Amino acid sequence: MDSILKVEDLNINIVSDRGIAKITDNLNFKLKKGETLGIVGESGSGKSVTSKAIMGLLEIPGNNISGHIYFKGKDLLNMTEKELNRIRGNEISMIFQEPMTALNPVITIGHQLIETILLHQNVNKKKAKKIAIETLELINIPIPEKRLKQYPHELSGGMRQRILIAIALSCNPDLLIADEPTTALDVTIQAQILDIIKNLKEKLSMSIIIISHDLGVISEIADKVIVMYTGNIVEYGTMDEVFENPKHPYTQGLIASMPSLESGQKELSTIEGVVPSNYNLPTGCKFHTRCPFKKGICEEKNPALLDIENRRVKCWKYSKEWDKYDDNKFKAKQTSK
Repeated sequence: MDSILKVEDLNINIVSDRGIAKITDNLNFKLKKGETLGIVGESGSGKSVTSKAIMGLLEIPGNNISGHIYFKGKDLLNMTEKELNRIRGNEISMIFQEPMTALNPVITIGHQLIETILLHQNVNKKKAKKIAIETLELINIPIPEKRLKQYPHELSGGMRQRILIAIALSCNPDLLIADEPTTALDVTIQAQILDIIKNLKEKLSMSIIIISHDLGVISEIADKVIVMYTGNIVEYGTMDEVFENPKHPYTQGLIASMPSLESGQKELSTIEGVVPSNYNLPTGCKFHTRCPFKKGICEEKNPALLDIENRRVKCWKYSKEWDKYDDNKFKAKQTSK
């Protein structure tokens, strides 16, 4: 199966009065046709910025973004805005965060949906309306003709999220990016939205990237998962492998912090500390300030993304240097400073 998307050495920096913030650090991953890739991590890990880079929506000067994003073999980072507009919304679509604010409140649902179709498809208004109704039917929205005449404020949060999915699907994209598609929705509606996305994947044979801070959401739908921390991929493998046997201490912490009725736990586990600022990242492994297993080597050197048991893990624990490293010497050196 060929890769529809291939990201190579993606580096994104933001320059401001505060200095240079490193948002992503040499990201490398692939997405196959018909596959669902989950990207998970805390706020500030670089998830949403990565998705916007794929969509060509980052307002960052060219010298602060480097690497390659190949879509169907063509590098999106080398395209002009005109070339991107032919792909964006047509071959690659995105469901944005916050259904409460993503829709224009003073324009009808029908106008927003039909406008998208007219912009990207060579059809007249009558045909665009027909496509709009068929798309709403596809995601199980009742009485679609009535919905087209309504305004966003007349719909519930779950219904508005379905409308955003309909807009993203209206041009039958090859790649759908869902950025926190269940944020601000109750758990029942969350489950419905995830079921819709899963069913659409099967019906339309789309490739999907789903982004979330919630590993539970990702586990419901993804074939593979990337765990991100401070712009780095720290673990990358199949959903089953990562969820059932996490290797990286950060992934282990995320899974341990998930509530479970079966475990009988009285208190939720937490990951100590906070995510460091992108403007002031620690040396060595970026997670060492919060890691319960850290050694001196974690502070001194940044680990590589290693191939471990059919997945990739960015952690010194799985390297040959780990057992050889003399942590007592490091501690003595730190004490003498």
